[in-house]
Amino acid sequence: MKTLTRQDLEDILFGATILGTGGGGEVSEGLRLIDDALSKGKVFQMVTLDEAPQDALVCTPYMLGAISALPAEEEALYARLPRIAEPAVLAAYRRFQAYLGRDFYGTISCELGGSNTAVSFYAAAMSGHFIIDADPAGRAVPEITHSTYYINGLPAAPIVMANEFGETIICENIADDMRAEHIVRALSKVSRNDIAAIDHALEVRDLRDAVIPGAISMAMDMGKTWRAARKGGSDVAAAIAKQGDGFVAFQGTICECDWKTEDGFTIGNISIRGTGGFEGETYRIWLKNENLIGWHDNKVHATIPDLICVIDLDSGDPVTNPNYANGQNVAVIILPAPKAFTCPKGLQAFGPAYAGLELEYRPAMPVAQ
Repeated sequence: MKTLTRQDLEDILFGATILGTGGGGEVSEGLRLIDDALSKGKVFQMVTLDEAPQDALVCTPYMLGAISALPAEEEALYARLPRIAEPAVLAAYRRFQAYLGRDFYGTISCELGGSNTAVSFYAAAMSGHFIIDADPAGRAVPEITHSTYYINGLPAAPIVMANEFGETIICENIADDMRAEHIVRALSKVSRNDIAAIDHALEVRDLRDAVIPGAISMAMDMGKTWRAARKGGSDVAAAIAKQGDGFVAFQGTICECDWKTEDGFTIGNISIRGTGGFEGETYRIWLKNENLIGWHDNKVHATIPDLICVIDLDSGDPVTNPNYANGQNVAVIILPAPKAFTCPKGLQAFGPAYAGLELEYRPAMPVAQ
């Protein structure tokens, strides 16, 4: 068991933001949750799958919805509704335990991201429970079906949800994770595009072979590498690529960007004009919450499940969607896909076809210079 320090937690969240490929929520929100728990004297304790009792009950808490703001006219529709004082995830967590008549031992994050990883940590720490060093994605993903839970056929239901208005929903008898995605997404859309959900309430022995062990430690190592490179003034993009066994695919200046909130997702494009060794070349990224496809000079270069990460070259910070702007100097880093997603069912759920491409998945390779 490891008691995570404030620095450990910061490293994890920044590492998770890098591995989140633009999604997974804002690291500022994640740090706010962490600091709130620490200010209340809470402790963040992490255990491995082997250290956790095999009959321990764990769950996966997360926030689901678009990652961009609502248009003003839609925002106005929620003005009359009351707000609850506590984070919605705590209301859902407490309600789930009452529903089951049994306390959770700990939580597993649904994905790696600056906010969603912290949401899982926060629910555990505020309840005196443990963080499990594993997750079902190894990156950030747009939908519930993009997980090793789905690949391994583990049931999401029952699912307990809560929103900022104090509305709590329990969903039973959901056919599969695909149906769970439709239901939770629909409820998020009427919850100001942001709903707390908790699913996959299972004992450790039932899920230990259906998650990615050591995912949180991987994020921590990436965060430490990023912090050291940034502090030392070295090439942050190159350090990230080396730590993640990937490569720097492109460098340039954002020349065009657009996004919209549609069907509970943030969807858009980032166009980059090459600089330095990429002068005269272009790179475009299509995103659906996360960065899903990369084109080099209008030719498909990288697709999910590979990780397409964007780093601000001036600040060294990872860029989350849709927080990019014309004139921003960035580097595009490609990291290899989590192995679980390269199997047939993984690619069926989260491969090129999901992103609308009629081509076979091939791991991205460096562009010849």
